[in-house]
Amino acid sequence: MGILEVSGVNKRFGGLQALGDVNLSIQEQSVHAIIGPNGAGKSTLLNCLVGKLIPDSGSVMFDGQSVLGRKPHEINQMGISRVFQTPEIFGDLTVLENMLIPVFANRDGAFRMHAIESVFSESSVIERAREMLAEVRMSDKVEMLASSLSRGDKRRLEMAMCLVQKPKLLLLDEPTAGMARADTENTIALLNEIRNRRGVTMAIIEHDMNVVFSLADRITVLAQGTPLVEDTPDNIKGHPKVREAYLGEAQV
Repeated sequence: MGILEVSGVNKRFGGLQALGDVNLSIQEQSVHAIIGPNGAGKSTLLNCLVGKLIPDSGSVMFDGQSVLGRKPHEINQMGISRVFQTPEIFGDLTVLENMLIPVFANRDGAFRMHAIESVFSESSVIERAREMLAEVRMSDKVEMLASSLSRGDKRRLEMAMCLVQKPKLLLLDEPTAGMARADTENTIALLNEIRNRRGVTMAIIEHDMNVVFSLADRITVLAQGTPLVEDTPDNIKGHPKVREAYLGEAQV
């Protein structure tokens, strides 16, 4: 049994079958990539994993508990954090202030902006926030406004905001989207460091095959909402159906 178990998940939007009998098992401390072309069902599946969408049938179990019907702060409290395709940060707050948002959101299920000052009196919270920023190599940017950061640094900040919650599972929705190649390579290196240092399980949706093959232990290929193949990166690269339909002559 994996830390995340998806069993028989189906989801329709009107006449469109977005997911069809999806089964997926993600093993603890692994990196599992979910790939496929636009419209394959990747985002729908990810939204089911975080409880944002409820399948028409099937189950999604995390660490032995169902995620279905739970509120976002309850999902976080279970140990699941999500990095969005577009970094979700508060541009008018400093980097350090952004790090405090998950602390409040997880305490009472609501973020109260006026309460942020009280956190600064809690040295342990500030110490952990600074520790996570150091881990993503942003110690020199703690007082900068988040709006002034590069896209790569905004992504690093969002990852730090996830790590401060001590997740068991980190879901990443195209973590290198819109990045220059240098930022992409830095993000790959950072995610490998996080995995090795923290032992965090990761599930990644990504179109950049270099990112996928640099990180993943297992890959699931979706085709029209249904898993076409699940295998190791080496076997995926050589699979004729996958190469023809999705990867082409992928450069890795």
